[in-house]
Amino acid sequence: MQFGKHIRELRIQRKLLQKHVAAALDIDTPMLSKIERGDRKASRAHVILLAKFFKINENELLSLWLGEKVYDVLKGEKVAFKAMDFAEEKLKTKNKKK
Repeated sequence: MQFGKHIRELRIQRKLLQKHVAAALDIDTPMLSKIERGDRKASRAHVILLAKFFKINENELLSLWLGEKVYDVLKGEKVAFKAMDFAEEKLKTKNKKK
């Protein structure tokens, strides 16, 4: 599911107007509208604020947001899966060192 679509669904489920969510993020309503439509990307700080605002798991929302960022970088690349495998191995190696 797309990040913006997910945020929109959360907002609608809670019967909130865009202006209420935008105020919680300290952004204007048109910017939130662009995030919901996928025309603009939310910042990491906004993702964390959204998780708190909607009282949802921060890691799940960050995972969706990051996954979309990775997709945006790799879409259309013939070596996308190979690049993802490389990144996965690198992350595993780095996390073992911690």
